[in-house]
Formats: sequence, C-alpha cells, structure tokens
Amino acid sequence: MAKIKITLVKSSIGSTKRQKLILESLGIKKMNNPVEHEATPSIMGMVNKMNHLLQVEDI
Repeated sequence: MAKIKITLVKSSIGSTKRQKLILESLGIKKMNNPVEHEATPSIMGMVNKMNHLLQVEDI
C-alpha cells in the first residue's frame, strides 16, 4: 500500500466535535506536525472529510 504524510495546516478552532474527533483518530495533535499513514480507504475517507484543513503528500 502507498503511504501518505498528513499535516494540519489550518486551525481546528471552530470545527465541529465530529471533525475534531476525525483529527484525533488520524493522530494529529498539533499544527505543522506531520503524521504518516497507509493509504487505506478508511484513512482516505477521513482525509477527504477534512481536506480544507489538511495538506496531504504521497511518500
């Protein structure tokens, strides 16, 4: 499987509780702190829901 690097580039202040839980489940704790995941369908679904706050790069 391909790996992706996910970085939070905009603040989650003002986001809904559901969106904050998605960020938490992705393992994102701080802004500009990248995390790496396998590009599984469940991870990609979460990334697509939060694409307005995230930057995604293929590794």
